[in-house]
Amino acid sequence: MSFKAVDRQRLFVGGSWAEPDGGYYAVVDPASEETVGWAPEASRDQVHAACAAAREAFGPWSRTSPEERAAVLGRAADIIRGHLVPYAELAQAETGATTGTARGMQVGVGAARFRRYAQVEPAEWAIPPQINEAGPIGKAGVMGALAVRQPVGVVTCITSYNNPWANPAGKIAPALAMGNTVVVKPAPQDPLSVYRMAEALEAAGAPPGVVNVVSGRSVEVGEAAVSSPDVDMVSFTGSTAVGQRIAEVCGRDMKRQLMELGGKGAAVVLDDADLGSAVAGIGTTFSFYSGQICTAPTRVLAQRGVYDRLVEQLAVYAGHLKVGDPRERDTVVGPLISAAHRDRVESYVELGRKEGAVVVAGGERPCLDTGFYVAPTLLADCTNDMRVAREEIFGPVVVVIPFDDEDEGVALANDSDYGLIDYVWSGDVARAFRAARRLRAGGIGVNTVGRNMEAPFGGFKKSGVGRDVGSYALHAYSEVQAIVWPG
Repeated sequence: MSFKAVDRQRLFVGGSWAEPDGGYYAVVDPASEETVGWAPEASRDQVHAACAAAREAFGPWSRTSPEERAAVLGRAADIIRGHLVPYAELAQAETGATTGTARGMQVGVGAARFRRYAQVEPAEWAIPPQINEAGPIGKAGVMGALAVRQPVGVVTCITSYNNPWANPAGKIAPALAMGNTVVVKPAPQDPLSVYRMAEALEAAGAPPGVVNVVSGRSVEVGEAAVSSPDVDMVSFTGSTAVGQRIAEVCGRDMKRQLMELGGKGAAVVLDDADLGSAVAGIGTTFSFYSGQICTAPTRVLAQRGVYDRLVEQLAVYAGHLKVGDPRERDTVVGPLISAAHRDRVESYVELGRKEGAVVVAGGERPCLDTGFYVAPTLLADCTNDMRVAREEIFGPVVVVIPFDDEDEGVALANDSDYGLIDYVWSGDVARAFRAARRLRAGGIGVNTVGRNMEAPFGGFKKSGVGRDVGSYALHAYSEVQAIVWPG
């Protein structure tokens, strides 16, 4: 049963809902291939109008108290939580996520992030006085100092298609909490949920211009939202290639950046690991968002003592996962976001075959009448120089590479352009931590793929710039100002 199509959605600019200059385009359910609704295509002028509205609203909003801003975020969290089921149905229709994922990891996490940033945290702190032997007028004295976090200004938030609730909320909520205003450019594949988020913020009392949403399929929409002279910062989640282009544009005007980019997470499985735990963790690549997640452990490095058993168990695991309609309760693997992306993922599987990898699970398109599905696929006997081992596939595909000793495993893990999240499995926790500290990645999971949502999140190398989540997100959406005076 498919989601009932919603009406045409309008742009949200300066507190008003506006008809788009560029008309509308269809948003397609990747499971049923039916139209979910119609999204607006903004013009360059409308994007610039949104940025100007955010600039106008910035002064008054930045001068409100942290408590007032927190109250808006708290009310938004309540509204989203109160509409969890219909919002999740829309998110599921846009993304093809399973019901549990849409409710818990998409809308549920989105509401939780607004609730998190409704907590007021100190934005200033005293610095120990410093005794100056000779001050500006040649006299000794004591200088006091205060460090203050100030909002950056207008923030353009460009969000990813794999989670149209948690990802935008993780940008909008801390940005607003710090006193910034935002222009949100959602991914073209699933923008309708983000407009629902804007409705919730409007109902929660966000003043006109504090939150603006502009969508579109054309590159021009995103470029206008980045290059506008009214924009002070860009927060982007997406591919490294697009992130590099955004960084070039931002560099011209020294705009601040927060970049969560691609990943090729290494899962280092040492020969004393609990293979059941390792298989369950690595197996989330097959099921969680159907592998469309940058933090997935897609590149498995297995010590030779456990290599054969690990490959065998992963193959069995993949073969038992039900692929199909995400609305059915027992479905584990839903569709990919689009036909084009399905074709891209399948091309990587074929490339792996040509490079010499052995397909031990999956590799064929599931026999389903509709939908953009790829079966959970396991490629064994890979080497780290294969493209399937070096490039982000962003689908339910895992590659397995053998190694001899711990030093080689760590070296292989670090031999990557990416460094977002890596993983280590070992029965010896001290050994696992020793290996973890040698890995060049922004986050390391030791015997888990779980996350601590107060821990800093971000990447090394081409996986991004900056850190967010928890208090680190408040740091990311602020500038530090020093105020100094004679004591």
